[in-house]
Amino acid sequence: MYETLEKLGLGRALTGVAMAIALASTTSTANAAGLELIEDGTLNVAFNGDMPGTGFQDGRLIGLDGELMHLIADELGLKVKPNLMEWAAEIQSVKTRRVDIMHGMMGWNDQRIKVINISDPIYYGGANITQKKSTNWTSIKELEGRTIATIQGFGWIDQLKAIEGAKLKLYDTSDAAIRDLLAGRIEALFADPPLVQFAISKNPDWDIHALPVQQAFDKKYSLLTGKYNVVFGLSQDAPELLKAVNEKIAEIWATCKNRDTASKYGLGDPSWFDPGEINQRAGVDRPADWKQPTLPDNCKG
Repeated sequence: MYETLEKLGLGRALTGVAMAIALASTTSTANAAGLELIEDGTLNVAFNGDMPGTGFQDGRLIGLDGELMHLIADELGLKVKPNLMEWAAEIQSVKTRRVDIMHGMMGWNDQRIKVINISDPIYYGGANITQKKSTNWTSIKELEGRTIATIQGFGWIDQLKAIEGAKLKLYDTSDAAIRDLLAGRIEALFADPPLVQFAISKNPDWDIHALPVQQAFDKKYSLLTGKYNVVFGLSQDAPELLKAVNEKIAEIWATCKNRDTASKYGLGDPSWFDPGEINQRAGVDRPADWKQPTLPDNCKG
């Protein structure tokens, strides 16, 4: 049963490629286009290899987030240099300028903007409670006093810690957390919704399911009860690179390339492109009148 995790690419999607993983250590310089890159003409990209979000195969980034990242790099005329690492190391690598940009189904939150710049969204997510099929928990209240889990470095850790009486376990990888859920060592898991959906669809014999949190928006649990932006992370010392990436993200929305790419990975449902009613970024790291992007009408059919 568990060996299927590696076959799914939940650990590392690196088939058929010999990859240089060493991180760049050069000081920041601007390339000819005025972008603050650590290597001229090259976009150093951090990723953790969790599918369906990120991977590297046949010389290109793959996965939903990976394909969009590579599309942006191509449009900017930049060569991609992949840097494989655990999720928890990605933000620090961006912050210390060892890579230019990070990705991997990452959600925006108001703590991350204190240390890195965050792009406009490429699509939207919402928290799911992954659990055994014998339970049907859909609210935070139902998790009180239970053993719950998430992944090191995920933005909702503090909010999970605030659940009354809950015991929170942190894992380095999603596949390790799923193994413990299947084995009954944890009762509920908060992992990347696309990854969980992808894994369960490939393993129908697993005795688990993922149910969305269904309760009114609660500011105390804002990341658990609302939709969130799925984004890329960049250095605060690279404002021109952020601007260039956001311009390409706007084009991706306008041409429906995010929905088309998502459909290849089983994530074409309109909910992945619906920002929900709450705009948490307006007046925080975006102007007060900033609107969350949505698909144009001609892309919704």
